[in-house]
Amino acid sequence: MAKIKILIADDHAVVREGTRRILEQEQNLEVVAEAGDGEEAVRLATSFKPDVAIIDIAMPRLDGIEATRQIKALCPATTVLILTAYDDEQFIFSLLEAGAAGYLLKSIRGRELVDAVLAVHAGESVLHPSVARKVLNRFLPISGEPTKREPLEVLSKREMEVLKLAARGLSNQDIAEGLCLSMRTVQGHLGHIFNKLQVSSRTEAVVRALKEGWVTLDDVP
Repeated sequence: MAKIKILIADDHAVVREGTRRILEQEQNLEVVAEAGDGEEAVRLATSFKPDVAIIDIAMPRLDGIEATRQIKALCPATTVLILTAYDDEQFIFSLLEAGAAGYLLKSIRGRELVDAVLAVHAGESVLHPSVARKVLNRFLPISGEPTKREPLEVLSKREMEVLKLAARGLSNQDIAEGLCLSMRTVQGHLGHIFNKLQVSSRTEAVVRALKEGWVTLDDVP
């Protein structure tokens, strides 16, 4: 099995070293590059084409929001995972709009970081549950605002079922069990969803569905 290639971008060398040490204890994870500022993160992402880029918000020369936006524009297949000390709502919303697939705080344990990398690489969301409803409220269209397109003009009925369950925060395994499907089938549906919506992660797909008005507060707990 090919290793998951990772880029770490943080302006503190000790954080990069600690993060690398945690990740490389896993046989299937490989840190291919480290960046100390946002501009270097974009340049290295373009050179190394990592599967996952772990990025901090507060960095010199280019902050994490703009670095995420540029990386997603230049390397759309790279999944961006934010690892930061900041939990300000505006940072969260700006980063999701820029294309980040997940948002974690540096207070997490090493195992949680490893699990998050594996999850976003598999197309799953790692948004903390406490910010899920804030995210929904932020991206829901204004009441009465017409949707841009009907969902079934873009996605199949089954794909919409999978997407709505993803919006509830269910894992691929939970979705498979809920719809009586195999894991491989669910992953296939998510892949089709990502291709049709031109996104590379579950979080991006849910945000797009919210903006389109395909997912509402009734679809989440």
